Amino acid sequence: MVHQVYLTLPVADLAKSVAFFKALGFPQDPRFSDETAACIVISEAVCVMLGTHEKFKTFTPKAICDTHQAVEVLISLSCGSREEVDALVAKALAAGGTTYDQPEDFGFMYTHSFVDLDGHGWGVLHMVQEPAP
Repeated sequence: MVHQVYLTLPVADLAKSVAFFKALGFPQDPRFSDETAACIVISEAVCVMLGTHEKFKTFTPKAICDTHQAVEVLISLSCGSREEVDALVAKALAAGGTTYDQPEDFGFMYTHSFVDLDGHGWGVLHMVQEPAP
């Protein structure tokens, strides 16, 4: 059984990326942070490890994706209400993030998204009810 998920993302400027996620209300775990990486706590079960490009390259022999040109991954976060979705996207935009879409209401689910400072895509959603089969 998996107890926690750690997503590791390469970032161009660690200090700016940490400030971005703190502006969204996510705390940093200093136990897993240093000058090359920072642990951002999304929830009890999910953490995002932000690593400098140099640090990230120690984990994989593959090239780092230029997320301004290509998509490497889309990460989705579930919120407790539509208002929380809108508030989180607004915080991301105020902290220097961008978005490429408008909020969408599918009846059973409300969604929006933002792109962080390094081009990683974040979906934000509120599930009103389970979708019909």
